[in-house]
Amino acid sequence: MTTRRTLFALVGVGLLVTACASAPTGPAQPPIVFVHGNGDSASIWQSTVWRFEANGWPRERLHAIDLPYPLARDEDGKPQPGRTSTAEHMAFLKAEVEKVMKATGASQVVLVANSRGGYAVRNYIQNGGGDKTVSHAVLGGVPNHGVWAVKGFREANEFSGTGPFLTALNAAKNAAGDEVSSPVKWLTIRSDNNDKFAQPDGLWIGAKGTPTNVSFDGPALKGAQNLVLPRVDHRETAFSPAAFDATWRFITGQAPKTTAIPPQGQPVLNGKITGLGLSSTDPASGNYSNNLPLPGAQIEVYATDPATGERRGAAVHRKTVGTDGLWGPFTAQADVPHEFVVSAPGYATTHIYRSPLPRGSDLIHLRAERPAAADKDGKSIVTFTRPRGYFDAERDRMAFDGKALPGVPPTGAGVSSSKIKLMEDGVRPISAEFNGERITGRTWPSSDNRLVVLELTY
Repeated sequence: MTTRRTLFALVGVGLLVTACASAPTGPAQPPIVFVHGNGDSASIWQSTVWRFEANGWPRERLHAIDLPYPLARDEDGKPQPGRTSTAEHMAFLKAEVEKVMKATGASQVVLVANSRGGYAVRNYIQNGGGDKTVSHAVLGGVPNHGVWAVKGFREANEFSGTGPFLTALNAAKNAAGDEVSSPVKWLTIRSDNNDKFAQPDGLWIGAKGTPTNVSFDGPALKGAQNLVLPRVDHRETAFSPAAFDATWRFITGQAPKTTAIPPQGQPVLNGKITGLGLSSTDPASGNYSNNLPLPGAQIEVYATDPATGERRGAAVHRKTVGTDGLWGPFTAQADVPHEFVVSAPGYATTHIYRSPLPRGSDLIHLRAERPAAADKDGKSIVTFTRPRGYFDAERDRMAFDGKALPGVPPTGAGVSSSKIKLMEDGVRPISAEFNGERITGRTWPSSDNRLVVLELTY
C-alpha cells in the first residue's frame, strides 16, 4: 500500500488540496450528494451542510440521503432482514442521484461519502454509470482495502479486502495500475493512525493481537489525491472542520471563507423520527438500525435551562407524525437548548437533549429507543453520544456527570457513546461536556419506561 500517492499530512484546517482548473465555482456550483456510512443516517451530515451553506452553497443543492436499511449484510450475497447488499446500496444511490439531477437540472453531481458510503460511490461510478454523472468524489475514512484482508476469513463480507467485492473495485483500471475510475476526480481523506477501521491489529473488530493485513493507509487509492489528517478518528475524516476545508478546496480550487458555523437568529428545524427494526423471522438479530419513518410517533419540544436541564414552561412544539415521519417544522429560540421528547408504541419515551442549534436544518433526525435488557435494573439510564466523531481520552477534554466517560478506553478513538446506569432514585440534572460543548439534561426514571440521551452537535 505504500505505493499509493499521499499528498501530505496537515495540521488543523489550513489545508491545501489542489483541484483541476475546471473545478466548479460561483454560479456553476453543482448539486452535492452526501452518502452516510454503515448504520448511520443523513443527519450525520448536519454540520457539514451548515458549513457549505455558510460559504454560499445554496441549500437546495445540498442533498444528504437516507439509506432505508443502512447496515451491511454479514454475507453480501445472502439476504438478511433489515440489511442491504452492495448491489442494493448502489441501486439506491443511483436512484437518488437521478432524482437530484432531475430536480436541479444539473448534468453532474459531486458525491461526498463516509465509510461504507464510499463503497456505494465507487460501485456506482465503476458499474452503475456514475462515470458520466459524477464530476468529483470525496471519500472520508472509507476502508477501501478492507477492514481486514485475511485469506479465508469472512471473505463474503463486503468489508473483506480479499473478498470479491473489494477485489473487483480495486482492480487496476489502466496501465498505471490506478484503482479509481476516470474521468471522475477523486479525493480520499484518512487519519494518520487513529481510524478504528484502518488498523494493523484487530482490536476494534474483536480480534486483539491478530493482524488484519490492513495498514493505516488502507483508505488511500492509487490514482486519487490522498490526504492525511493527523489524529482524526474514523468519522472525523468526513465530518470535521478540517475535512470540510479539504473537501471545499478539492471541489472549488479555492479556500472556504470559514470553517465555522455562523448562527441564524431563528433557526427552523425539521427532520424525521425513526425507530429500530425487530426481525420476526430472525429473533437472534435483535434490534437493528433503520432510517424508516415511524408514523404515529409523538414529539414534544421544550426549551430548557442550560444549567439544570429543567423545562422553561410548556411545550413549544407538539406533533403526531404522519407517514413521512417528519416532526417539524419548528422555529427554535436562538441560543436556547432544547429537550426533544419522542414517544411511540413499543418504545421507551426518549428524552433527547441538545445544545442550542445554530442554524435551520431538515436533518434533525430523532430516533425512538428501547431499553437494553442489561439496563432494566437501573433507576435512570443516560447515554452521552457523539454522532459525528468518537471519544478519544488522550485527545479530547470531556466529562460525563463530572467523571470520566464509562466505556471509553484510555487510548484510541473507537467509541462514540457512553452510558451511565444510575442506581439512585429521584430526578436531578446530569451534564456532559466535550471540547467546549456542554449539554445538561434530567435523569428521568426508567421505571416509567423512559430513556435519556445527551446528543452532541459538533
